[in-house]
Amino acid sequence: MNLIALTEQSAPKGVAGTYQFQIKAAGAQGSWLYLNTETDYRDRRSITISIQPNVVAELQSKYGQPADTFFIDKIIEVTGEAKRVTIDFMSRGRATNKYYYQTHIAVSSIKQLRVIES
Repeated sequence: MNLIALTEQSAPKGVAGTYQFQIKAAGAQGSWLYLNTETDYRDRRSITISIQPNVVAELQSKYGQPADTFFIDKIIEVTGEAKRVTIDFMSRGRATNKYYYQTHIAVSSIKQLRVIES
């Protein structure tokens, strides 16, 4: 929760650092992979690690299995900028005037992510 509070205070800027998290859930949207620290990604306490498609492919090659299942229940270390992002509620494919915030760390290089504990 401290990281989430820091991102709220520094918004729209982010908070750079190296962080450790236990991954409890994962999901994909298109070719992007999202690792979450809570089982419900909409939980206010959840931090989301958003991984670019090219990195997803590299992770699958490195670990020999799909990244969305590999990272569940593992403790990872991620280096990057944690930022508060606005997520729009959608209705019939269009954004509504309602939204909520998530804390994201973008991963654009495999070097930003490593497994600490299985």
